[in-house]
Amino acid sequence: MTRLNRITIDRLKRLPRVASVWEGDRRSVGGLMDDDGGLRQRHTESSDCILWVDSGHGAVRGLTIVPTTCGYEPVVRTLLQAIESPQGNLAPARPQKIVVSDREIQFYLRGALQGLDIAIDYAPELPLIDELFNALQQSAEMTEAELPPRYAEAMLDKAMEIWELAPWNTLNEQQVLAVELNTWDLETLYVSMLGMGGVEYGLLMYRSLDSLKQFRQRVLMGQQSPKQMQEAFLEQDCLYLNFELFDDEPFPHAPQPVSWLASAPEAVQPDFGSIHPLEGMRSQLADEEGATFLVAMEALKRFVTRYRAQLEKPPLKALQGSYKIPNPEKNSGASPLKVTVKTLPEVTEELAAETEEALGDEVSLTGLVNSPVLRDDYVPEGAIIILTQFQQQVLTTLRQDPAIAFQGLEGKWAHNGTADRPDLPVVLIQTSRPKAKTLIQQLQQAKGVQAVCFNPGSDPFSGEAFELGLLQTGDGELHLFAEYETNGSTDRHLLERWDTWQKECNGACAVIIASGITGSSKGKPSVKDILGVFEARCKTPKDLHLPPLMLQYAAEWELD
Repeated sequence: MTRLNRITIDRLKRLPRVASVWEGDRRSVGGLMDDDGGLRQRHTESSDCILWVDSGHGAVRGLTIVPTTCGYEPVVRTLLQAIESPQGNLAPARPQKIVVSDREIQFYLRGALQGLDIAIDYAPELPLIDELFNALQQSAEMTEAELPPRYAEAMLDKAMEIWELAPWNTLNEQQVLAVELNTWDLETLYVSMLGMGGVEYGLLMYRSLDSLKQFRQRVLMGQQSPKQMQEAFLEQDCLYLNFELFDDEPFPHAPQPVSWLASAPEAVQPDFGSIHPLEGMRSQLADEEGATFLVAMEALKRFVTRYRAQLEKPPLKALQGSYKIPNPEKNSGASPLKVTVKTLPEVTEELAAETEEALGDEVSLTGLVNSPVLRDDYVPEGAIIILTQFQQQVLTTLRQDPAIAFQGLEGKWAHNGTADRPDLPVVLIQTSRPKAKTLIQQLQQAKGVQAVCFNPGSDPFSGEAFELGLLQTGDGELHLFAEYETNGSTDRHLLERWDTWQKECNGACAVIIASGITGSSKGKPSVKDILGVFEARCKTPKDLHLPPLMLQYAAEWELD
């Protein structure tokens, strides 16, 4: 068993010893963990929370999130952090006794902490930590959407009717519809469809046209700080319906889509909520808001069903429909509501002109509508993504192996006049052998890999910045293989390193598909694990006419 060295023990023993008892535990939480070596595990790895609490003061001294697969070492590391560098404004100190509720952790700590004069006891229950985790769980449950009980079932049913209707396959987010209600203190809702990007889908129903325009203007301003983007997001005044994908369901394989109008995923969950400048984001809805959703969704359904053929033919024409819709409140003598839905061609033209001016000549509106499909169904769930380099002699050996699917790069790439060609930058995708073979077949059917691109994006709600790793196939589609958080030093370093590599190779790169994810070669595949090599080119977003992306809400990517 690994123990603390003498120098560390002497350093810790110089800290004051307090007569308090600390509780420590490790409990499972959901999440996605990355390491520092360029590996990225997609969607499947669970995480644990390690917590050390001073029970005398009721204060959290140390907290760490680690992959569930880690051993007991992080428990010790978090304890040492709690001693030397505690959370908050607590002073460094050494506890007289610590208590854990796991026998194996107790035995491990007794061995690892020898010489520190800390008593290590076991207790089947840890009241303070139980209370903290229960509070966290209750807080998480309170943030979940709370639909009005009298309307909840009808709202979910109506939302799935909207899902089946898929109005985003007809209208983009600039083609705004006005829904005139004139009830529940609402005159008109201005509805923007989200989903033509083919990633996720929903409706934004603004309570005023000014709010819609102001938010779009803020988004189109260009470079802004994460705090500014978050403020812009929370200053919206709207109701929203978002269709959230289930994590364990893949996208369906749409047959050769020719635009952003990708087929919608089937496994979804409707999420309702409200955003207001003085309230922020709220998922607890009042009865009147539930009724508003029901009436607006029914009106939109009737309008799009009636005029779909005309809506799909540009330019957007002036269309209007009035409908008598049952009042959800069903009060005695309540008469049906008269709701009018109409297009707003002038507003659409204004928003389109602003977008075109902001994005510049490189990304015209026509280019956006005809941009490739962005898909997330090729790279298998659970695959490990590694940004690395391969030596030229290794690639030559792989090229000569008839058992390996090999796509060569047309023409010879220059190597800056060096005596030997530099190592080639590689996006290595490691998965199981059956899934690797399926991925290779899919890429071959899509006419191979033409380019690798990293496209910027941002999340205005969290303030996080991203780079989306994309593969462009020969049929013009884009395939997401990883997301990198550029606010953090680890991912930023990976991308900077990749940029240096590809410049040394004049933009040449490769995508390598390997097996062995369940064996000893997990995260470090050998040559015998490689099943496919696709030489390609590194492209910039400008080369591929891609605008930046913005995470609109609840993981909804929209044009920035």
